Amino acid sequence: MARRLVALTERSYQSANKTALITDSHHGKTGADGQDGSYLCELLVGQGYTVHGLVRHHSEVHSQKPSRRMGTGAAVQHHYGDVLDPFSLIKILRLASPDEVYHLAAQSHVGLSFSTSSYTSDVDALGTLRVLEAIVALGMEKRVRFYNACSSEVFGDVKERVQNENTPFNPRSPYAVSKLYSYYTTVNFRDQGVFAVNGILFNHESPRRGMDFVTRKISRAVALIHHGRRCVLTLGNLNSYRDWGHARDYVRGMWLMMQQPEPEDFVLATGETHSVRKFVEEAFRMIGIDIEWRGKGVSEVGVDASTGRLLVQTDPALYRPLDVGYLHGSPQKAKEVLGWKPEITFQQLVREMVMADIRALEDGSDLRAIEGPQL
Repeated sequence: MARRLVALTERSYQSANKTALITDSHHGKTGADGQDGSYLCELLVGQGYTVHGLVRHHSEVHSQKPSRRMGTGAAVQHHYGDVLDPFSLIKILRLASPDEVYHLAAQSHVGLSFSTSSYTSDVDALGTLRVLEAIVALGMEKRVRFYNACSSEVFGDVKERVQNENTPFNPRSPYAVSKLYSYYTTVNFRDQGVFAVNGILFNHESPRRGMDFVTRKISRAVALIHHGRRCVLTLGNLNSYRDWGHARDYVRGMWLMMQQPEPEDFVLATGETHSVRKFVEEAFRMIGIDIEWRGKGVSEVGVDASTGRLLVQTDPALYRPLDVGYLHGSPQKAKEVLGWKPEITFQQLVREMVMADIRALEDGSDLRAIEGPQL
């Protein structure tokens, strides 16, 4: 069936005049003060929205809160609450009275979910249910649009080379299982009449990525090595392949899903896949170093091809109990229906992340975060 491309004019962008609520993260800063939430805040404020962010009182304060990035007077209001507490959700929903709810709250670290499986399920699976139930309890289900941040991890041990909206799910971690629950919960409420959509997003990164994610771990290590402040980058599986894009592109896709005449689920991806090994090579290339790999398996190391200096090593302790070796998404439906496609290339993404961490070291703006603890 031919699909109608929804044309979004500059005039419609400027006249949105809506209110949005973004739920907060529980780990990895993926909520209103995190990577996705902060870019989403900027996008929505630029469209004329008033934005409300649900934040946890004991959450670590982000070094660059969205309200600070957008300057004084930005239309962003923060409210203390928690997706573990349905009463706080009801209170905040009633206060914000949003047109759109972007549910980004999650324990978002896949590796950590193996040791915190019960907590991950409570936040990622039941948290989604609590938000949707709160919307219905307040009688908002006919006017509020709901976005659920799903994940490409639900595809897990894939049988198809490229994954799209019709690919069977085969989750391989407590995180992925919890996200799959949230996916079907969203579908169930949509079948009951709620405008509810799932964004099945493949890996999306940026300089705002949490410090314990592999891409940011690589970029900050390269920055430290560039400044002579660190000797060796330690990683787990170098041969995991991911479809990596930029978070700024992906939040635009989230917003476009919410502007459609009918609710549908979409995969957002670049259509390219690269290994952790390739990310490492690209990152070091940004500081003029070519990596040469020596050895095999857990004994494999990466050295400076010019000097032989050890720069990268692997640690079996950083391998996941069950690993997803290959993910490669198809953005075809998003391209045809939403008119969406990523604008930032893999190389541009890596360069932006490395250069941002180098600058942060030079001016000391984020020194504590760059040298923070690792998982």
